[in-house]
Amino acid sequence: MNEGFIELFKKLTDPASQPMYKPHKESTMSPKILVTGANGFIGSAMVWELNQSDITDIICVDSVILSHRKEPLRKRKYTSFLHKDELWNFLNSDEAQSISWVIHMGACSSTTEKNWSFLYENNTLYTQRLFQWCTQNKKNLIYASSAATYGGGELGFDDETPSEILKPLNLYGDSKVLFDRWVVEQKTTPPSWYGLKFFNVYGPNEYHKESMASVVFKAFGQVKTQNSLGLFKSYNSLYRDGEQKRDFIYVKDVTRWMLELMKKTPKNGIYNMGFGSARTWKDLAQSVFSNLNKPMLINWLEVPDNIKDQYQYFTEAKMKKWNSESLSAPQWPIEKGIQDYISNYLLKNDPWL
Repeated sequence: MNEGFIELFKKLTDPASQPMYKPHKESTMSPKILVTGANGFIGSAMVWELNQSDITDIICVDSVILSHRKEPLRKRKYTSFLHKDELWNFLNSDEAQSISWVIHMGACSSTTEKNWSFLYENNTLYTQRLFQWCTQNKKNLIYASSAATYGGGELGFDDETPSEILKPLNLYGDSKVLFDRWVVEQKTTPPSWYGLKFFNVYGPNEYHKESMASVVFKAFGQVKTQNSLGLFKSYNSLYRDGEQKRDFIYVKDVTRWMLELMKKTPKNGIYNMGFGSARTWKDLAQSVFSNLNKPMLINWLEVPDNIKDQYQYFTEAKMKKWNSESLSAPQWPIEKGIQDYISNYLLKNDPWL
């Protein structure tokens, strides 16, 4: 870590540099669970999951305030909402001591982001600070890592592979693997902590993600309006066009698994979050066309030069470590997940969880 980053870390960890936290009027209950990134995709879906279990004592945190993006949390029940800049002073308040879990989904999730200082601050240092707070205050932590840490997959997709030898293909992956390397070196930790390497997550509440939205969501829009779908050609002789494979995981499996971790508290560590079985782009496309009652028509596209060197032809989460802890199997193969996503959300007037 160079001197510039050291100074940045000191500044970020100085309470005097943070805005003053003021308790919200609605914050009358003792908070139990804090969710960062709560106004984003997986974060808001997790608030939904908690609500399904009648858990409403939740502090929601995000850098995007409700007046700028109201839909993800519009139907949810929670105690209060904090802007990210208010978080650190809140964590120094007596009110924060009643938190039992921090679910940290807040990050810059753009795989094409080129500003390393921004990624390092928002993805690496942000998570380090929360980990340290949870350690000092004996609170439990779930944080978002990423399958991007595996890079091109030359070393496989096994969550037992040491992070030190992984080589991500982009700065986003670098910012995630840097924390994964740091966390396993810590001698003192939160009582329970879990880093989750999300693979290709899709599902309701991702609508604001634009270029980072799932191919399922993008395919739905294209097929519905154009009756066709554009997919990238293959430049690898081992894969025909459309037979490139990804590990697609429905967001309802991801959130259910996070709740399961909170209830069962298995061995601490980093876990893959994937279905465990790779599927082709054609499989995905067929499910979208079928659920819209349209014949499959695919237009084959050139891979843009800016991502050609980062393009992955195969990803598949190894779930041996997860299974060894007697945790549950995924419940949503892409046929079932896409049917639920399209029928119960994308084709509805209100597509939000």
